[in-house]
Amino acid sequence: MPVKKHHPSIKDSTLHMKAKKNIALIAHDHRKMDLLDWAEFNSEFLKNHNLFGTGTTGALVAQKLNLPVYTFKSGPLGGDLQIGTAIVDNEIDMMIFFWDPLQAQPHDVDVKALQRIAIVYNIPLACNRSSADFLITSPLMNSNYERFIVDYSQRFKKDLDD
Repeated sequence: MPVKKHHPSIKDSTLHMKAKKNIALIAHDHRKMDLLDWAEFNSEFLKNHNLFGTGTTGALVAQKLNLPVYTFKSGPLGGDLQIGTAIVDNEIDMMIFFWDPLQAQPHDVDVKALQRIAIVYNIPLACNRSSADFLITSPLMNSNYERFIVDYSQRFKKDLDD
């Protein structure tokens, strides 16, 4: 299925995503088992991509799937911010983040910042099993893709000029 091209009115750009994606896997404590179950169910798919994770989640996924997972620090110890930096540096293509909407996290501001960066850099983001299923079964998952990036600096400048 061809992807509709975006015709920006402001100078925006695209970033190239290879067919082999760099996938960040993150889960809050009460959602780790959900993510592990999802990852095990989808292990045949995941083994064809590069996996990244925050400390405990990444280690659990590596152990459960017997696959290499590059791990950052634990989320509350800066791992969320490290993944955010990797997104900014175009080292993460998509993120599966099973976050817990019913439990306050000591690092809620980091979680919100990570989600904001994922949106700013237009990476695919799934926050529950259904969205993760839809995401990885997309025909775009195993092909090259040009990810549209908004040039917010130009938009901010335009707003100031108005």
